[in-house]
Amino acid sequence: MDTGKQVRKTPYSEKFRELGLVFFIILVSAIIQMRNHEFLTLGNLNNILTNTAILSILSVGMMMVLLTGGIDLSIGAVIAFSGMVTALTVRGNMAIPVPVLIIEGIVTGAIAGLATGILVARFSILPIIASLGLMNVIRGLTYIVSKGQWVSAYQMSDSFKALATGKIFGINNLIVTALLIYLLFYYFINFTRTGRRIYAVGSNPEAAEVIGLPKKRIITLVYVLMGALAGLAGILWVAKFASAQGDTAVGYEMNVIASCVLGGVSVSGGRGKISGLILGVILFGILANALPLINVSAFWQQAIQGFVILAAIISNVLIKRNNDRLTLRKREI
Repeated sequence: MDTGKQVRKTPYSEKFRELGLVFFIILVSAIIQMRNHEFLTLGNLNNILTNTAILSILSVGMMMVLLTGGIDLSIGAVIAFSGMVTALTVRGNMAIPVPVLIIEGIVTGAIAGLATGILVARFSILPIIASLGLMNVIRGLTYIVSKGQWVSAYQMSDSFKALATGKIFGINNLIVTALLIYLLFYYFINFTRTGRRIYAVGSNPEAAEVIGLPKKRIITLVYVLMGALAGLAGILWVAKFASAQGDTAVGYEMNVIASCVLGGVSVSGGRGKISGLILGVILFGILANALPLINVSAFWQQAIQGFVILAAIISNVLIKRNNDRLTLRKREI
């Protein structure tokens, strides 16, 4: 049997979870709107989408890594490194075409992802250990190539900064980029053999290897894709904030993982959908935007976000147990 040709069916409990997440988002939005009538204005909704666009792009890559049962803690460092390399290139020659800069950033991130993938797939190093080690290496390289200096707005071309500030048909470029990434990877994950094999490797690594799936190549691929998306995010980050620093995106990988968990992506692998991921990112963005609007202190903001994430993890565990129980019953019948 070729697992790559199997059609995945979404369990009822997972569909119910997404509906519950939609209801929760609506409920939270209604409560916040009652506290602050500026929340559901078009301007603020546009701010939420713009501010979560980079998070959205990274979450797609992290979802694929999590689907294989892995994790990547180096993406914050990759964002900083690819952003710094691109910013230094712009500073050296502002006439360089923007598409070339984009390719440079993506390739830089992909190489970093390849290094992680090789450590995990070829040398069987635990993903958390491999990515944690490379996180420090890449962060150190960022300071080395920049010599500890910043690249500021006046050292960047207007066309480069327009990557994040410009608009297409009135929609911010960051939002447009995030939508294109979602559409591209929705097709890749759901309608290509490689995409379906990613689920197979995460669902049952031993069985995937027995039936002949290229497990090592698939694992390496997801880390390369994660790195490439982190490289793209690095370019957009620097363009958005018009500043490249060595400590850019420190700890940001936690936000990305949290968004995936909120969206129903299983940290144990094999389970997760783009539709759920979108809802998770939206919820995370709403919390990050709305809590300051209703004057919640920074300490309580972290506590509330942590509580919601913990609730999502518990929900994922309960859903997995329910799905496993239903599977066992079907086999007994």
